[in-house]
Amino acid sequence: MTPPDTLFDTLRPWLSALAKRRARLWLGALLMALTLFSALGLLAISGWFITATGITGLLLAAGVAASLEVYVPGGAIRFFAVSRTVTRYVERLYNHDTVLRLLSDLRTQLFGVLAGLDSRTLAKRRASDWLNRLTADIDTLDSLYLRLLAPPAVALVAILLLSGGVAIFVPRAGALLAAVLILGWLWLTLGQARLGMAASERHVHQLEALRSRAIEQLQGLAELEAYGSLADHRARLDEIEMRLQHDQRTLGRLSALGNALEGWLVSAATLMTLWFAAQAWQAGTVSGPVMVMLVMAVLAMNEALGALPASFTWLGATKGAAARLNQLNAQQMPTNTEVSQPVKNAHTLTLENVHVHYPGALQPALTSLSLTLNPGERLAITGASGSGKSTLAALVSRQLSPTSGHITLGGVPLAQWPEDTLRQRVAVLTQQTELLDDSLAANLRLANPEADDAALWRVLKNVDLAEWANTLPQGLKTRVGEGGRQLSGGQARRVALARLFLRDPDLVLLDEPFAGVDELTAQHLSNFMDSWLAGRSVIYLVHGLNKNAPLPPRITHAVALAD
Repeated sequence: MTPPDTLFDTLRPWLSALAKRRARLWLGALLMALTLFSALGLLAISGWFITATGITGLLLAAGVAASLEVYVPGGAIRFFAVSRTVTRYVERLYNHDTVLRLLSDLRTQLFGVLAGLDSRTLAKRRASDWLNRLTADIDTLDSLYLRLLAPPAVALVAILLLSGGVAIFVPRAGALLAAVLILGWLWLTLGQARLGMAASERHVHQLEALRSRAIEQLQGLAELEAYGSLADHRARLDEIEMRLQHDQRTLGRLSALGNALEGWLVSAATLMTLWFAAQAWQAGTVSGPVMVMLVMAVLAMNEALGALPASFTWLGATKGAAARLNQLNAQQMPTNTEVSQPVKNAHTLTLENVHVHYPGALQPALTSLSLTLNPGERLAITGASGSGKSTLAALVSRQLSPTSGHITLGGVPLAQWPEDTLRQRVAVLTQQTELLDDSLAANLRLANPEADDAALWRVLKNVDLAEWANTLPQGLKTRVGEGGRQLSGGQARRVALARLFLRDPDLVLLDEPFAGVDELTAQHLSNFMDSWLAGRSVIYLVHGLNKNAPLPPRITHAVALAD
């Protein structure tokens, strides 16, 4: 049995990701330290100045000649007051910008991982689960630097420097102060983390369950209502909410406990320092203003330690999010970057006894499928919905690995093709048209970023959309809306076809190419596709070869998949 990963093992990949911006992290920690030391200096010098002013006033009232230099301490007080405000503002602005950059880095990295997962892995979880990892789990990691790394490190440095400063005047007080504050620091970090680890880690999973259940209820509201299952679904949702609230109350109580202990710790350290400093004052080794200065400096440690209890009580949430993201990283489909023999072209495709069984499915999607597509041939794969046509497309485009069997492309095992080369040589038109909330030109250039406007207008004309595009308010710069919602189904389908025509592949897979297109337009598209597909190997995925429906051009042969 594999032992569970330690906290460091779980966080190590994300600490490495943070290290890529180590210069910004060091500067952010320095700004935190400057803010804290300005607060310490302000309170300490203010205590010294007020006490010195009071003593000088008493001496003058008693008729004793006395003087006090007010400009230097007054200037120091003004300096620390201004620097504390400025450094706090700059620190917050800079560190939050750094965290946003880090989140952008992590989200981009994880999106790349998610985009590289094969269909079998994606099928293991709902879309809401993957979305939760890409958004909420990444957001949870924002506390890694801003709450869990920099603040305790700065607080520890402040404890050591403060204890050393106190020891210069009252050695015994400095030594005991260091011991007390370091023990307190250990409790406020490691102790609070241990207390809240289970509840905060459980909180992450409960929150994911709540989000997924809520999304399911919204998406399936009509079906739940129609079958009388809405009450049961809401009851399960309420149960998750109750568990979530229980953990939140537990964590709230633990954070309150930590805050109370932090306040008691600083108060006890302040009282202890006052005791020893007062003894030193009685012995004549320190002056009254210095005695007060040391006490006020210790009191300012509230600013260094105050945020630690809540942050470390929730450490388990960060650990849980990191562990879930580590699982996502581990599920990447390995691909080779080198081939064992030169890749000439992707015209020839061979499947030998290929078997695909999705996790949790009752029946395999494909069983013992064998076929060969020779250069220039046009193969029609027919079958009803669920017969495995989309699975075949995922196999050939390497979005899915077969459970068993072998696939070769151009005489080379498909798994050995370099990713970039495979994407250049194989083009797929899926049933679902994917359009981004961007301009029409940007959606077309997904297929060829180097295409100029003339090429875009040319492919739009090929799919009979040029006249329509000319009527758009901003032409090619017109946004198509989220998911292409500003377009009709047929227009979106033809935009996808136009995007396909910007490529120069060897092998083309067309999944219901004329879906959502009227008969006249389908005939026009069929005529153009016939010439464009000349010399390429083609696989059509269609429900059937019905003569009353638009047919793909020049089919060489057909294979029917069993239901």
